[in-house]
Amino acid sequence: MTENLGADEEAPDPDALPAPGRAGLTRNIYVVSLVSLCQDAASEMLYPILPIFLTATLGAAPAVVAIIEGLADGTAAVTKVFAGRRADLNRRRPIIAAGYGISSLGKVLVALAAVWPVVMVARVTDRVGKGVRGAPRDALIADETTPGNRGRAFGFHRMADTTGAVIGPLLALAGYRLLGEQLRPLLYLAIIPAVVSTLLVFLIRERSHTKPTGTRRRLTPSALPAAMWRLLGFLAVFSMVNFPDALLLLRADELGLGITGVILVYVLYNLTYAALSYPAGAVSDRIDRRHVFGVGLVIFAVTYLGFGLTTTPGAVWILLPVYGAYTALTDGVSRAWVADLAPVELRGTALGTQGLLTGAGLVFAGIWAGTTWADSGHLPFVISGIAAAVLAAVLLSPIGARVAPAID
Repeated sequence: MTENLGADEEAPDPDALPAPGRAGLTRNIYVVSLVSLCQDAASEMLYPILPIFLTATLGAAPAVVAIIEGLADGTAAVTKVFAGRRADLNRRRPIIAAGYGISSLGKVLVALAAVWPVVMVARVTDRVGKGVRGAPRDALIADETTPGNRGRAFGFHRMADTTGAVIGPLLALAGYRLLGEQLRPLLYLAIIPAVVSTLLVFLIRERSHTKPTGTRRRLTPSALPAAMWRLLGFLAVFSMVNFPDALLLLRADELGLGITGVILVYVLYNLTYAALSYPAGAVSDRIDRRHVFGVGLVIFAVTYLGFGLTTTPGAVWILLPVYGAYTALTDGVSRAWVADLAPVELRGTALGTQGLLTGAGLVFAGIWAGTTWADSGHLPFVISGIAAAVLAAVLLSPIGARVAPAID
């Protein structure tokens, strides 16, 4: 896309470029995408049932669910910036493998949990693994692409990752029915695809990447472009009203869907997310990524307001799949956007910093949403929906080009 090309983007080594006509989808991108698919299948076997497991089986309050998810995502956020920096200075594959291995350990701990504090430790462990692998993996994808096909590559990866999020809940639902409607056996089943994903990492054939001169160079505001800090600041502000998706599932259960309904509607959400991720990334290669992200924020605002104002379970079957369009339009697109603005030798650092700032905002969002949940979960959704609508208006207005720019 013309808007995302610029002099700041250094030409990668020819060996790192995808073969002509491959649209940026190199062997490594396919392997990384398959790894993510397997790990996400494991994670999403647990994710839609974990809030119910915590509250119904282990006796935790809804506020505990929000705090656990916020703490877990916050831990991942802190880890991301350090892992991204290490990935700029060293080979990326060993760090990616370590991240997936740590996440697999977290799933073992969830299966063994008898009280909710153990689940908290397990979720933190799982998210540490996510933090360790996230920025190095995204930097590896960026290394394999150019600004003209980067959105497409990230969109393909998110599509594969989210396909795992479709497979996982369906496996969980089948297991739930076949194993006497017991939740705990599902926790053990999730370990299998998690271990497979860790083993698949070793199929990656890592290419050389540009390293910063001077290994002691520290991450400071002067190390990344000012335009990037403006974008990261905007993403961080939005994250403070974007609380963990576990609360959407808890809201769905609160409205009367039950375990089977929650799992099925979550599958529909992920189907939408998977189906639209690649097209959204491809569109962002042709037009300003800001506009694609802005449309995603509009959808976020509409769906959150819907969750806050509805009183019937039937509305969830519309709202949550529509919410998948928001995720498709923002998740991979934001990663490609950050990679566009980052100096080539600091991509891991930039992507890790994005994870740190947005994760810190997610912790804040999880805490305030959980503590204002009270007897009904409608109020946090209304507040977040209004705030997101304001942010969308800013981003899509002429001032948005300065608040969250593309490469000149």
